[in-house]
Amino acid sequence: MRDEVVVDPNAGHPRRWGILGVLVFSLLAVVLDNTILNVAMKTIADKTVGLGATQSELEWAINSYTLVFAGLLFTFGVIGDRTGRKRMLFIGMALFGLASLASAYSQDPTQLILARAAMGIGGAAIMPATLAIISNVFPPGERGKAIGVWAGGVGLAVAIGPITGGLLIQHFWWGSVFLINVPIVIIAMILIATFVPESRDPKPSKLDPVGVLLSIIGLVAVVYGIIRGGGLGTVLSAEVLVPTLFGLVVLGVFVWWERRIDHPIFDVRNFGNVRFSSAIGMMGIVFFAMMGGMFFLTFYLQTVLGFSPVQAGALMIPFAAAQLIFAPLSQRVNERFGAKLSATVSMIVVTAALASYALMDQDTPIVLIEAIFFVQGAAMANIMPPATTAIMESLPREKAGVGSAMSNTVRQVAGALGVAVLGSVLSSNYRGEITPSLAGLPADVQHTAGESIVQTMGVAQALGEKGQALIKPAFAAFVDGMHVTALVSAVIALVGVAVVAKWMPGKTRPVTQAEQKEPAVV
Repeated sequence: MRDEVVVDPNAGHPRRWGILGVLVFSLLAVVLDNTILNVAMKTIADKTVGLGATQSELEWAINSYTLVFAGLLFTFGVIGDRTGRKRMLFIGMALFGLASLASAYSQDPTQLILARAAMGIGGAAIMPATLAIISNVFPPGERGKAIGVWAGGVGLAVAIGPITGGLLIQHFWWGSVFLINVPIVIIAMILIATFVPESRDPKPSKLDPVGVLLSIIGLVAVVYGIIRGGGLGTVLSAEVLVPTLFGLVVLGVFVWWERRIDHPIFDVRNFGNVRFSSAIGMMGIVFFAMMGGMFFLTFYLQTVLGFSPVQAGALMIPFAAAQLIFAPLSQRVNERFGAKLSATVSMIVVTAALASYALMDQDTPIVLIEAIFFVQGAAMANIMPPATTAIMESLPREKAGVGSAMSNTVRQVAGALGVAVLGSVLSSNYRGEITPSLAGLPADVQHTAGESIVQTMGVAQALGEKGQALIKPAFAAFVDGMHVTALVSAVIALVGVAVVAKWMPGKTRPVTQAEQKEPAVV
């Protein structure tokens, strides 16, 4: 590890742009993992070439990662601020690589869910460290541009992920989508050890194990209840109400605890800052709608429209390419028109794009789908970097790790809830629509076939010619369910429009040197 040196925070580290490149590359594995998994879900659900995962198990494969990730972000942000962000980044990469290896060789859905949770531990150590290091090595005048490049790097990973996942699944087995992380992790660890300087908070916060435990228990209980409701097709069952209400109570205790102690992991008092609260609220709403939308788009492209994993991955490139192109430019747009106007317009475009999925069916031209993907990606590119910058600049510079943790926690929790809520809406609607077409099948087969379109297609294939009669109703049921889910996501995004238009500040003056804190140790 490199020795720490004191530099002028208004001048920045002399090798800051090279350091930024290493940090973006280090983040590549984390972002790749999520985008690759989206393409691989249909294959993992297949009983022959995958693990035979049900829709609820697929949701947990996604959410086990995000819930652990979100629950530990605060703690790892504080530990990084205390013990060294470079050290935390290095350890996180090692954990992520080992857990990726375990995910690749999982023998059943339960093992995959547990291995994904272990990946969340590594990811929670990686993400806050990257933004914290950026805030410490870049001067105020360049920080917005650096975060834009960082977001553009995320967009690049999003672009690479789907097509890479499709190629891997086409030529290898499903586990290769996780195994690809290992060489990336090894290279990243070498670069981190060589180029990234160490930094820490001279006045670090205390740890809050009670808060961590309460947040994880509460979130897991709520998400379990939501996913269970989608599987059962009702929210009135005790299996749904008990865990959901228990989780909400625990989260209420979590908020009470965080307000009571003097070293909270999630300082709810920060929401009194309108710039912080509006930016983080907008980010949460966007990720809720986006992650839930990606969940149903995977099955729409691969099952209903019949594209292969490679083709489905390629079809997602316009969305990712738009982010890659526009994210680095978003700061200029934000500076010229102000955060309120640029974010409001972008949120309106995202809402319209989500609503447009309610008009898609088996005959929708692929060119139109691609155009919508591109427009949605461009709009999101003009939301995330300015929002991230606003969040980071709302807190003292030496608390960069905590600020990054709060930002990413909201994103991950919102994404997990998006998959759980919108996935459950899709599952419930699909089961209700397909049930009449399954009436002639044995009871156990009916239950299995009604879980998801992948399960229905599996039963149809097993029944041979007799099963062909299920295909058309299955497609129709899924499209109807997708329409309802898309409209729900659009309504939620519309709430984001109102939040931004009401509370997001307009143009803000540049931060002066006199307002910056004392030189940080980098």
